[in-house]
Amino acid sequence: MHNVSLKEQIDTTRVPRHVAIIMDGNGRWAKEHGKLRIFGHSNGVKAVRDTSEACAELGVKYLTLYAFSTENWNRPQQEVGALMELLLKTVKLELKTLMKNDIRLRTIGDIDSLPKATARELKDAIEQTANNKRMDMILALSYSGKSELTRAVKQVALDVESKKISIEDINEGIISSYLYTSDIPDPDLLIRTSGEKRISNFLLWQLAYSELYFTDLFWPDFSKEELYKAILDYQNRQRRFGKTGEQIDSTNPKASAEAK
Repeated sequence: MHNVSLKEQIDTTRVPRHVAIIMDGNGRWAKEHGKLRIFGHSNGVKAVRDTSEACAELGVKYLTLYAFSTENWNRPQQEVGALMELLLKTVKLELKTLMKNDIRLRTIGDIDSLPKATARELKDAIEQTANNKRMDMILALSYSGKSELTRAVKQVALDVESKKISIEDINEGIISSYLYTSDIPDPDLLIRTSGEKRISNFLLWQLAYSELYFTDLFWPDFSKEELYKAILDYQNRQRRFGKTGEQIDSTNPKASAEAK
């Protein structure tokens, strides 16, 4: 008798359109293996490759990975330098994988604060993958939710001052249009590895109604199977967006039946 795999259990008509991931636990994984922290980061690259391929295969349209926060600049200089070297090397090596899987690379965050060679390599990969259509992979680099909102508020203030917009125009849609993610739908599902249960200044505006999924696994141990588990968990939830369960049921009897 055929055992149904996790992948086969996924309803491909209800795959999250946008998955965001806080890739946490590289350093602790390395420590468990008696290695330097950077060893964990380099082993995390395989998890990125597996996860992005699995998302593209399932029909996820946007995958956002929290790769480096503005707060990470405060880590020991040696680790930051090694991370930037690893990022440079990884972008070069993974370009083939992105092209093969028809994945477009994008970034959000203060890319100009990255070392020149890293920023140049990223921009080159972004240009080379610009016409890929299957999925967008968005790297959040030198990014934080608070700095993104601060940047947006400043820009709104400047545009009000120069009369491009009036105060009466400002609504949620206008604010969204000033964010790095202005043309990207909000995440349906946020995954965080390593057992921590917080969002660590990531996509603060965009995660307002996202489903959150936490796993105790460190990021280098995250695999396609683990992604399938997260998506199955997501598909067993009812997304209400502030409404009651009864309201959702009355407008979507199919979802109601599935939830039961």
